[in-house]
Amino acid sequence: MKFRIAALATASLALAACGSADDASTEAEADTVEIAADEAMEPVVEEPVADPDANAVAQENTEEAAAAEAASIETAGDNAAATAEAALDALAEESE
Repeated sequence: MKFRIAALATASLALAACGSADDASTEAEADTVEIAADEAMEPVVEEPVADPDANAVAQENTEEAAAAEAASIETAGDNAAATAEAALDALAEESE
């Protein structure tokens, strides 16, 4: 029993001695990234300016837009009706 405990202790110490603190996480610190970003922004001296029309929606001719949308809907409906008619014709031919 004592041999097992001694072997286990020896193995634990050997594994602990093999470890290393040299890993990428210690080298990649947050301040190194922030410093590089600050250096890149140093030549910029102008302040941003708000654009009051940035969120404005262009109000073009709404009558033309409504007519185009209605035509698009009508075309889609015609296409759907033609597809349904073709499907019914195919079904009728199969049943004959």
